[in-house]
Formats: sequence, structure tokens, C-alpha cells
Amino acid sequence: MTEDLSSAGRGKRCWDGVMLFLTGLTGVVAFLYPFLFPPAVQRPGGAQAHAQDAPLFLGVLLLLMLTFLLANLTGEGMGSKDVAMLGVLAAAGAVLRFLPLPGGASAFFFLPILAGYVYGPTFGFLAGSSALLVAALFSGGIGPWLPYQMFAAGWVGALPGFLPRRGRDDRLELVLLAFTGFLLGLFYGAVMNLWFWPFVYQPQLPGQYWQAGLGVTDTLRRYLLFYLTTSLWWDILRGAGNALLLLFFGVPVLRLFRRYQRRFYFRVRRELE
Repeated sequence: MTEDLSSAGRGKRCWDGVMLFLTGLTGVVAFLYPFLFPPAVQRPGGAQAHAQDAPLFLGVLLLLMLTFLLANLTGEGMGSKDVAMLGVLAAAGAVLRFLPLPGGASAFFFLPILAGYVYGPTFGFLAGSSALLVAALFSGGIGPWLPYQMFAAGWVGALPGFLPRRGRDDRLELVLLAFTGFLLGLFYGAVMNLWFWPFVYQPQLPGQYWQAGLGVTDTLRRYLLFYLTTSLWWDILRGAGNALLLLFFGVPVLRLFRRYQRRFYFRVRRELE
């Protein structure tokens, strides 16, 4: 049994917890506040959803990310090697977003999932959200949907960081990651629908859309029906793409990430009786 004696390790965990809490809280508020303060008008299309408040949430998210990086660089948390790795992952993830895969699947989440699993949930969040931002800047895909995509992509990168660490069976680890990647493909689609769903209404399909005054049960039932009829198939393809990429290419990338981790990370420990 060992005890971590490094103040840097404790400080990093503290900053990680603060980062995850603040970004998580901001993201939950961004996605869910329309249900508490309904939009004045619901239209057939959702293109104008969050047109007024999206810049605010984008600014808050970028400020949190920048504050976290600067605080760690000037303290005892992330170092220049971490930031360099984050930049490489953001650029590579942005390129992978435009890699065509069969059935409309995407390779975008492959690296954030593995980065979050190896380096922890905070690094995974930063890898996913920054890669999404770089991809949007590169493609011109900037709009009111951007901060919501960044939150959702960051969560996809963060959640694998909470998985149990590998045992002696690498095959079991890979299967676990592949299954997680499949579920995260569904998760991303289910979360992203919420950025526009409260702003949309189709009179011919009233049972699939939200209206002010609905209870929690009716809201969930309508959203489930909406999700099953509009998004599920595409999310299954996204999840299947994640799973296959992790199964076929996960091992060499995991080895690379872990070699980098051993090369540039260390902690001072003492043995406990």
C-alpha cells in the first residue's frame, strides 16, 4: 500500500475537482434552463435556439478552461508537457472529425475517450471540448450550437476517466472501453438534442415536443419518443463506430499514452506498513 506524499498531486486533484464541478454545473444550466424559463416562441425549426445566450455560455466555458490551464501552469498542476499533449490531441481530434466512416459514423471521439481513460476525467474533458472547438474553427461550423457541442464532447472525454483501471487482462479492458464508447455515442446524441428541443414545436407531431407546463414524466416520455424516432439510428452508428475504432486501434494508442505518462509523470510515495 502506498500514500501519495506529493503536494502537487493533492493540488492537481483539487483543481481537477473544481474544474469538473464548474464546467459540469455550467453545462447543466446551459442545457436545462429553457425548461425552467420557457422560450416565448417555439418554431418548427431549431436553428435559432439559444441565439441570444450561446455567446455567454461559450465565453464562460472558454474562461473556465483558460483559467484552469493558467492556474495549473503557474502552480503545481499541469505542466508544459500536458499542455503540449492537449494541443496535439485537439488538432488530431479535429482532423478525425472529418474522416469519413461508413454509415455516417465519426472517428472524432476515439482520442478523447482514450485520453480521459488514461489521464483522467479533467484532461478528457479538455481534450474533447478543445478538439470540438478547433474543428469548428477549421470548418467554419460556428453557431449557437457550439458551446453545447463543446460541453457534450467534453463530457464524452471525461466519463471514461471514472472507469476502473485495467487489470491483468488487456482484452477485458478493451471490451470495456469499446462498450463504453458505444454508450457514449448514444449519450452524445441524447444530450445534444436538448440544445434545441425546448425551442421546437411541430403541430402535426404534438406528442414528440415539449410545451411549458408539462410535468417531468410527460417531458421524459415525449423526449424519449422524439429521440427514438429522430436520433437513435444515427447515434447507434456513432456508438458502433466508437466501439470498432477502440477495438481495432485502442491497444497501440493506449500504449502510446501510457508510455508518455511514464516518461513525463512521477509522484513521490512512501510505503505504508
